[in-house]
Amino acid sequence: MLSIVGLVVVMAAVFGVFVLHGGDLAPVIHAAPAELASIGGAAIGAMLVGNSMNVIKGVASGFGKVFGGPKYKKQDYLDTIFLVSRLMKILRVDGPVALESHVENPESSAIFGEYPKLLKDHTLVHLITDTVRLMVISSGTLNAYAVEEVMDNGLKAHHHHAMEPVTALGAMAGACPALGIVACVLGVVKTMGSIDQPPAVLGALIGSALVGTFMGVLLAYGVIEPISFRLKQVIEEDSEIYVVVKQIIVATLHGHPQPLVIEAARSGIAHHNQPDFGEVFDGLRGK
Repeated sequence: MLSIVGLVVVMAAVFGVFVLHGGDLAPVIHAAPAELASIGGAAIGAMLVGNSMNVIKGVASGFGKVFGGPKYKKQDYLDTIFLVSRLMKILRVDGPVALESHVENPESSAIFGEYPKLLKDHTLVHLITDTVRLMVISSGTLNAYAVEEVMDNGLKAHHHHAMEPVTALGAMAGACPALGIVACVLGVVKTMGSIDQPPAVLGALIGSALVGTFMGVLLAYGVIEPISFRLKQVIEEDSEIYVVVKQIIVATLHGHPQPLVIEAARSGIAHHNQPDFGEVFDGLRGK
């Protein structure tokens, strides 16, 4: 919602101030459709040339993330702590073999089934199940530092791929001013072909050409680049939930007491989503 408000403010500030100072929007409105089609079409075409289909799909879905905001809230972080902590409790009390049914088929697991929203996040589920599966196979003899390294590598790979749409949008924003100049030059070429026309006609043609440069710069710095920044923020905030999983598993393997495991889980969560220590501790006592 805030992103939509921001875009409205950008347009109001640019065009509203222009009108208030006596500007006439008619030439801009007349030229804008053609210039936008030229610049936007070229920018989208360049994006298609330079990226895979997965990245293009990521860009398309990224707009929903920008305007919808992060999908994980405080309760989701609590649920993640409860889910992973319950699995670690089974590991300590009943041994690694007792976890096998949960990690091999999480969709039918009674524990995973209590958290349907988390179960839909395949990255989260695989991070948990793949790591716990290592514990099952090794009969609980894994080195905590080795597990942490493996999980860090997995998180880095996921973050790299998650950020590819941000990079693509950034490249698109960088290209728009230059594409605006291209559109402007073509407008000048068109103007030079009508050099024998009266000044009023030439003025309109030159004005239309300049709209191309204007639209390219406005799209780049007023629309696309802010959207890419916001998408990066949303992705980074949602990725905190994977760090929670890592912290609980690694702290448990180190043999830390439960209060320290809880603090390790809470430490990587942004303050507005961070559950209180008491909420976590009381919730775990009932699990």
